[in-house]
Amino acid sequence: MANTLSVDVAVLGAGPGGYTAAFRAADLGLSVCLIERQQLLGGVCLNVGCIPSKTLLHAASIIEEAREIKDFGITFAEPQVDLAALRAKKESVIGQLTKGLDGLCTARGVTRLTGNGHFVDSSSLSVVSGEDETTVSFGQAIIATGSQPVRLPFAPDDPRIWDSTAALALDAVPNRLLIIGGGIIGLEMAQIYHALGTEITIIEMLDQLIPPADKDLVQPLFLKLKKRYRIHTKTSVTAIEANKGEISVRWNGEDEKEQSTACDAVLVAVGRRPNSGDLGLEQIGVTLSERGFITVNEQMQTSVPTIYAIGDVVGEPMLAHKATHQAKVAAEVIAGRNVAFSPLTIPSVAYTSPEVAWMGVTEKQAKEEGLDYDKGKFSWGASGRALSAGAATGASKVLFETGGGRIIGAGICGANAGELIHEAVLALEMGADAEDISKTVHAHPTLAETFAFAAEMVDGSITDALPPKKKG
Repeated sequence: MANTLSVDVAVLGAGPGGYTAAFRAADLGLSVCLIERQQLLGGVCLNVGCIPSKTLLHAASIIEEAREIKDFGITFAEPQVDLAALRAKKESVIGQLTKGLDGLCTARGVTRLTGNGHFVDSSSLSVVSGEDETTVSFGQAIIATGSQPVRLPFAPDDPRIWDSTAALALDAVPNRLLIIGGGIIGLEMAQIYHALGTEITIIEMLDQLIPPADKDLVQPLFLKLKKRYRIHTKTSVTAIEANKGEISVRWNGEDEKEQSTACDAVLVAVGRRPNSGDLGLEQIGVTLSERGFITVNEQMQTSVPTIYAIGDVVGEPMLAHKATHQAKVAAEVIAGRNVAFSPLTIPSVAYTSPEVAWMGVTEKQAKEEGLDYDKGKFSWGASGRALSAGAATGASKVLFETGGGRIIGAGICGANAGELIHEAVLALEMGADAEDISKTVHAHPTLAETFAFAAEMVDGSITDALPPKKKG
């Protein structure tokens, strides 16, 4: 059945970027159609990504904390895990949030269409669902189609070879799980399954876990994990064989000698690629990069003036919080406001135990670019709050322009680093220097004051540690 619809704004994709764009455009008085191929709003992040993974990570952290509290003289029996109940809890969290989005969508008068969208021209979309087709005419469109996991071309099609979606389904807990990729997704899944009793092997092609972060900030996490997992860095997987009883993975390490490992399941977590194919973009003149990302300007406008794009589909970093801010910019530009997407930084967080978070210029980036900087680094082993909470593994690091200048970057490894990093983000956006941060009164004892201590290392006022040696 053919239908027609005419709106001011058509939004293709209903993940964090898509629904934010639709809601903001509606709030600004525009008529909006939100198109999503799945029945539920929220996209990968809410349904098979950020939210379910954090729900399962919370359960894993409770198991881990219960085991580690023995150092305080408290002992619990080994936990009994009801896998069906754990899955149900995960689904209930997702359900509560998607129901909330449904209500927000209805309250704003946003028209929803379920189906696959395809651009007919620069002012219309075709949305197909089964035998039904709806032609949506629009003044402006926003593409928010997200990304999908990268597949290994040599990996066989076997239910025991997972992507992140399959891993989060939690259908079963394998005895042995091999994870290809030591980035954020791989390490978070490792933590979940290890807590549930799985033996973990991680293979990472580069020389460290979480490659974008500074190695010294990842090191406390690495030292903890290498006691629990088998970790191979500078290692490449060369073949995967799905046999009847197990999966065999062959790989080459630094010595270039091929080795093999047997496991019960394999998680491929080597990155994500944009969902920019099959949208009809080339036919209407939307410019794509060699990797398939949509090219946009600071107003999130593509090479076609009536079409905008946001989120994962426009490039790195592929983070939900980037998408939501780009979404508001796109909607506000369409509504006639003079705005642009120009943040000084976008924070990144690995929700491991301990967490690793960073923002701005990393130290290795500063060295590569030849930047002059002053560094302050405070070990959590000297933090009263960290020690009292059994969270002494970690450090807070901050970089400033040489001579006590403005903050240019920061990183934190430790409990709740993902929450603590935002003081550094705000400091960078507001142009704070080392003295601004060190003279801002922080409550004691807190983990947050370790960031101030790191700044004090730079401005020379530190008393909770020995002052750094003066240069020269």
